[in-house]
Amino acid sequence: SKHLRPACRVVGIEPEVADDATRSFHTKQLHTVHNPPTIADGTRTPSLGRVTFPLVLTYVDDMRTVTESAIMQAVRFLFYRMKLVVEPSGALGIAALLSAAVQPASRVGVIISGGNVDGETLHFILGQEG
Repeated sequence: SKHLRPACRVVGIEPEVADDATRSFHTKQLHTVHNPPTIADGTRTPSLGRVTFPLVLTYVDDMRTVTESAIMQAVRFLFYRMKLVVEPSGALGIAALLSAAVQPASRVGVIISGGNVDGETLHFILGQEG
């Protein structure tokens, strides 16, 4: 998107309990998080890689975090309102919008990805009150 429209802002989102990329982005030094206890299992990596870190610094304009509650709320929203089964990691962008972690001033594009959520996790999330 930045290639086609350089003024486009790219904001990365990750769980606040697995905030290695956010801290790395803001300090410009690679940080690690060991065994982050997040429902968004696709983000349970200890750190950005040596290849991805420079890409984030080059192409991402900001990094924000969202709570576990916001992630589960986003999964429920996508399931009940949009009729989509989305894994918690794929719902981070929606979580940022619904929780106001990101407050856009104009049009927004959100990448929603991944239906790789096991039944037990989905049942747990859908059973939580929002």
